Amino acid sequence: MLENTPQLIKLFSLTTASFLVAMVLTPILTHYLYKYKLSQKIRVCAWDGTPATNFLKFHKKKEGTPSMGGLLIWVTAAVLTLFLNLSRSQTWLPVFVLVTTGSLGLFDDFLNVKGIGAVRGLSVKLKFVFQFLIASLGAWWFFFKLDFSSITIPGGDWIGLSSSWDIGWLYIPLFILVVVFITNAVNITDGLDGLAGGTLAASFGAVAIIAWVQGQFGIGIFAGTIVGALLAFLWFNIHPARFFMGDTGSFALGSTLAVIAFLTNSVLLLPVYGFIFIVEALSSLAQRFSKKYFKKKIFKIAPLHHHFEALGWPETKITMRFWIIGVVTAVVGVVLSVVS
Repeated sequence: MLENTPQLIKLFSLTTASFLVAMVLTPILTHYLYKYKLSQKIRVCAWDGTPATNFLKFHKKKEGTPSMGGLLIWVTAAVLTLFLNLSRSQTWLPVFVLVTTGSLGLFDDFLNVKGIGAVRGLSVKLKFVFQFLIASLGAWWFFFKLDFSSITIPGGDWIGLSSSWDIGWLYIPLFILVVVFITNAVNITDGLDGLAGGTLAASFGAVAIIAWVQGQFGIGIFAGTIVGALLAFLWFNIHPARFFMGDTGSFALGSTLAVIAFLTNSVLLLPVYGFIFIVEALSSLAQRFSKKYFKKKIFKIAPLHHHFEALGWPETKITMRFWIIGVVTAVVGVVLSVVS
């Protein structure tokens, strides 16, 4: 235990430093976001072109609140990691993904607030193309450079299966699918004040502990650094939000969470410690499928958090209950990882 003390001190130091730096930078960032009116327009139509009447009823009052707040999180975490925790084997790739996907989201946010493009920002197809390219580069690096081709099956030994399953070249499409899916799942979850920030803090806390138990201290410290910045962001993002995360935050953090899941061989536990994101994304996909093929809605509004809004739940009630679920499932994910 004592031999890990320097790493433990580094973990708490960088997590605290990340929180304090982000807290100091927030007033500066929000000043310029408000000064230059860098806020997204509230959408008036659903994905299928129908009027988003219910959504507007709940969120029209938020129009004018700046976006791009996620910039605060990934820039703080990336800079501190580059100077104080950079490791070729552990943190280089997740930092690269954090910065590239964060930059993609920032570009999309900028186009949106400036009203550039036919859909105010990048089209859905173009976003997927860029996400696919970044994920493909990561998959290539994992498979050919790091020799990753196996996934860990939690509790496999308990049911008579091998705890590790070598899937060969299938690792590449699995990596791409998970990274792109989780990136967009986090983006979908970012719909209420504090919702994505709080659940992400729980998930990154989980992977920090998982990495630490495995002895991957660099990854654990990196995840802790993100948690520190997330908590500072959350201080200003809880209801009523001073600013929103935007695509720059959700893209960066969703993709990085997925990459760390692969680095820690906990990707099959991602649906556990990232439970809220999975449910939110699946609720949105189910709604689209049902409306397209059966002409019926499953939920009043999708994703799930908007459904509860339509049922009359206060925004803060939904957020805090989702936080509770997120924390509980994060703890369960850690326990399953440790005992496996």
